[in-house]
Amino acid sequence: MHETLKSLHTAAKQANWSLVNRYLQRIVSSDKGSNRQTNKDNLGYEFKFEQILDFALQVLHFGDFQERWEVAKIFPRMGDGVVVSLINILEDEEENLESRWFAIRILGKFDQPAVIISLAKVLRNTEEEDLCAIAATALANIGISAIKALSELLQDEKSRLLAVQSLAIIRRVEIIEPLKTVVTDVNPEVRATTLEALGSFHNPELIPLFIAGLKDVSASVRKEAVVALGMCGQFKADFDIVGYLQPLLHDLDSQVCQQAVLALGRMEDERATEALFLVLMSAVTPNWLQGEIVRVLNWGNQPQSLAYLKKALYSSQPNLCKEIITVLGRQDSLENRSQATQILIDFFNSKQDLVSQSPIKQAIAVSLGDLGNPNATSILQTLASDKNSRVKLHAIAALRKISQN
Repeated sequence: MHETLKSLHTAAKQANWSLVNRYLQRIVSSDKGSNRQTNKDNLGYEFKFEQILDFALQVLHFGDFQERWEVAKIFPRMGDGVVVSLINILEDEEENLESRWFAIRILGKFDQPAVIISLAKVLRNTEEEDLCAIAATALANIGISAIKALSELLQDEKSRLLAVQSLAIIRRVEIIEPLKTVVTDVNPEVRATTLEALGSFHNPELIPLFIAGLKDVSASVRKEAVVALGMCGQFKADFDIVGYLQPLLHDLDSQVCQQAVLALGRMEDERATEALFLVLMSAVTPNWLQGEIVRVLNWGNQPQSLAYLKKALYSSQPNLCKEIITVLGRQDSLENRSQATQILIDFFNSKQDLVSQSPIKQAIAVSLGDLGNPNATSILQTLASDKNSRVKLHAIAALRKISQN
């Protein structure tokens, strides 16, 4: 064995990493055959664990892809003592990307809490797609044991947030029960992350937790509760989800309001559509929220949605009017395209003060062109003679679109 150690030193000095791999393989295989473990607690082993680990790390640092691939097979056979060194490589942002990638791949063979947390950190913090992909695979490979280890960390206040964030990444049904234990944690970030993770399961048993989250003092928690409920439309009648979501349209936090609009739009429900319309027409609703509601009403797929947009079109608010005209031009079904065309024709012929404004006329020309209905030809011909050059150009372009259909 002394000769093998000497040969290892020589091969490493010559940067012959393929040869180093062969010697390491021989040592680990011999150790396995003699029913001994290659770890730092085995003081009687011919080579110190640290020596073997050092050679393996050198290959991981300096070898080419194939040499790293081969040494990656050796690390798991060396025991748990390799974990700390591999985590250090993984978390060192100055380390080369390929070494970190292999460190993750190897760590996926160990189901220690420290490994799981380190992998979870990669998924949250790095922008390197290759590292994220291999980290996700590694966590998935660890599986149930990772959930068990992280669930135990939930008991410790210092590690609870990181454990919750890590469980949220795994997204298996087994995380539901442990996460339910921290849904009312004192830390709002823990509560928000928990609701966000639980919301991905669309489980009716979780809906009372989401409803309770709507009244949380933290806006981030309320937002996640709204998002989660928005994904539970199939249970809207059983839990009166629309009724619970409606007050959040008036939340003090803009992100909560925005998510409430989106959630109600997903309900595909007449009450939800009416609630959105009432907020749209309110004099205190800010422009940005009106725009969000208009877009949601347009894709809400409710029979009365276009009727509500038609009513709002006559509100005498230029920004709202222009936004409605724009979304009316984005209809998919033949029936909706025909209905939207007629709404725009009627509005143009209504002689509203807004219709005389060039930005509104331009928006009408663009939307009528996108709808492609020949019934709009006469209006577009009128706009093609407009004194405003931009209105004229868009009307001519719209006429060309209709003629090509």
